[in-house]
Amino acid sequence: MHLTRRHALAAAPLTAAALAGCSRGESASGGSTTMIVPFAPGGGSDQSGRALADGLERATGDTVSVENIQGGSGAIGYSEFLGMHGDGSKLLATETALMALALTQDVRFSYEDFTPIFKAGDDFAILVTRPDADYGTGMDLVDAARERSILVGVSGATSLDEILFSLIEGDQQMEFDRVPYESGGEVLAALLGGHIEAGLLNPSEVLGQLQSGDLKALCALAYERYEADELADIPTGLEQGLDVAFAQFRAVIAPGGIDEEARQRWVEAAREYAGTEEYRTYLADNFLVEAPLYDKELGEYFEQYNEELAEAFT
Repeated sequence: MHLTRRHALAAAPLTAAALAGCSRGESASGGSTTMIVPFAPGGGSDQSGRALADGLERATGDTVSVENIQGGSGAIGYSEFLGMHGDGSKLLATETALMALALTQDVRFSYEDFTPIFKAGDDFAILVTRPDADYGTGMDLVDAARERSILVGVSGATSLDEILFSLIEGDQQMEFDRVPYESGGEVLAALLGGHIEAGLLNPSEVLGQLQSGDLKALCALAYERYEADELADIPTGLEQGLDVAFAQFRAVIAPGGIDEEARQRWVEAAREYAGTEEYRTYLADNFLVEAPLYDKELGEYFEQYNEELAEAFT
């Protein structure tokens, strides 16, 4: 199954304190904002949220703090964020779980309950294993899983890696055995510890281990090879016969019900941030494909993404 999402994915650049507290009458500068990350520290979502918070803090002069609210594959963090309705001093670094949770679990929220602010770019995943593994390509791993149990780690039942493994299974008519974790950081630790045989991780999560030789890349589930020199030699799954490519968005949302002034200030702050060198550095450091969207345009993107993701779960 080859899902086309060339528009998608990225992390949450937007926020920070430029708008901190705007809905409460505080000034757009010198305020204090909390960026919620609904996953454990150490994974791609956490790294992205922190990088965006730091960049926006430098760009705006506001204080932007990061708070991890983990559990339930992101459901606990999103649920708490739902309760922050109308609070313009809160933001959340969001990704695929925003839609996937509502599509697969009994949660009280959907993407429509929040205020879309800014989508920074598209984030693809790399299929990795230990360097002494017998297989050297993604198709080798698939073939091995036809013969015996292959344990793979997933960072939640609605995570990008869970979606991608499911798409591979649908494309190749086979199955992996999953071990669930709370974050990409935990998947990485399990790989290094030899507790699982393979995982799908974002480049920013695993680059150090690839460069040190502690892990090796089998393929990238992307439409094209990475342009960055560090990753340019990694073939795509498409090159190896895996007809799967899917991008996770990384974006920033605000609670639902914030006033119009706060919403506009957040969007303006996001546009300003996207024009800075810090934003370019964020994209490069996290190996994201630039794909900025704002405000209502992002809301339309969320609607389309939700429709396509619903098809992936059927």
